[in-house]
Amino acid sequence: MGQTNLAWETLFDLSATSRGPLHVRLTAAIRAAIRSGRLPHGAALPPSRTLATDLGVSRWTVTQAYGQLITEGYLTGRTGSATRVSWSPKPDDGPVERRVRQPPPPAHYDLDPCRSDLRAFPRRKWVAAVRIAAETVPFDQLNYSASGGHPQLRAVIADHLNRSRGSATEPGTVSIYSGAAQSLLQVSRALFAAGHTRIGVENPGSERHWQAARTAGLELVALPVDDDGLVVEALDAYPGLRAVCVSAAHHPATGCVLGPHRRSALLDWAWRVDGLVVEDDYDAEFNYDRPAPLTMQGTDPDRVALLGSMSKSLGPTVGIGWVVTPRRWVDAVRSSHELSLLPPILNQVALAQFMESGAYDRHLRASRLRFRARRAALVAALRRRLPECRMRGAEAGLHILLELPAGTDAAAVVAEAQRRDLQLFNLDNALLLGYSNLNDSVVDEAVAALVAVISQVGPTTVIRAM
Repeated sequence: MGQTNLAWETLFDLSATSRGPLHVRLTAAIRAAIRSGRLPHGAALPPSRTLATDLGVSRWTVTQAYGQLITEGYLTGRTGSATRVSWSPKPDDGPVERRVRQPPPPAHYDLDPCRSDLRAFPRRKWVAAVRIAAETVPFDQLNYSASGGHPQLRAVIADHLNRSRGSATEPGTVSIYSGAAQSLLQVSRALFAAGHTRIGVENPGSERHWQAARTAGLELVALPVDDDGLVVEALDAYPGLRAVCVSAAHHPATGCVLGPHRRSALLDWAWRVDGLVVEDDYDAEFNYDRPAPLTMQGTDPDRVALLGSMSKSLGPTVGIGWVVTPRRWVDAVRSSHELSLLPPILNQVALAQFMESGAYDRHLRASRLRFRARRAALVAALRRRLPECRMRGAEAGLHILLELPAGTDAAAVVAEAQRRDLQLFNLDNALLLGYSNLNDSVVDEAVAALVAVISQVGPTTVIRAM
């Protein structure tokens, strides 16, 4: 029986790869679609004449692109047969790819690490900020957002980062986007346009980081992570690499902090290779047993771009993030001819007003107190019921990494938990337990449900039913 699996309607966005002639841009676009998983192994690409017509390019452009990708091993083609995808990721090919998921509806026992505290959104204060913005913004500013974002919000963000994160930020170096992932996408496009072909990423790390970099056409270089964060020494194995993305304040999986010696080593590396460090300030607002480390950007604003967003502190409904770049990168990040997602002007001005009024600082302080108490209750319950399961990353952020008993199938635990209205996320032989949207009244119940799931799926010797 013949294989079909047609992929003729796949979108190849040539504008995402602005450097070089058309056939080079098409090659990069198809390669990115394959590596991101949009074109899976065995998928049949359209005939060269068909794709040329769809894209409005010459047939020669398509045949050159197909030929190059066949040479690289991404495609295979025979006369009289469709050109098909022949590449699939190997264990040593890079980060373990997981499809970026859309968060499911909150479960009764919501331990989703990607969730913000939905019940705590400051509705009244936000409504007041939106009303003030709507009443005060001049009519000539009620238009599409200008490149880089609204000047008022850029100034407020710069002041906030300098005061609370020890950054060295000027309003002119802040660019506003719809979130940290969109900000990284813009930086990745600028890197690609400047001749970069690869970017180093933490493995394990943020799937949205991987997706943003790959969408821009960059190849991912997987770098190991240990208890001190990114293993900077691993960069020496990649002499052509000149860009790396790192979560320095709080790793999104393990919760570790990039150690001081690693920070200085990474900055030394950036100067040595004339490179750029992209610092994701993930969960830096929430620290409990220790103060948050200051940003690397504050130490070296010429070599570090700083990503941030409101996705955890206020929630995705606000939809605002930013990137602070070295001055020489500002125009390149903003000048991408791609359609970028900039928040509406009213949202930007409302956030600026919300922060200037002090409402944001008060909201953060209240959130920290709430999360500290919730985290303490969750940690105590886990220690009681799963005493031999190691916990990591509990000192900061909004999730805990719980290592499962040897031999336990984490994927099976997650699947069984969903049937019990318990939302979890697995990472290899561990669970990411988020507590930002967990109802305080069901913390003990949630841990009891988790114990029951692990008892059913895997080893029981380390479990104490209490």
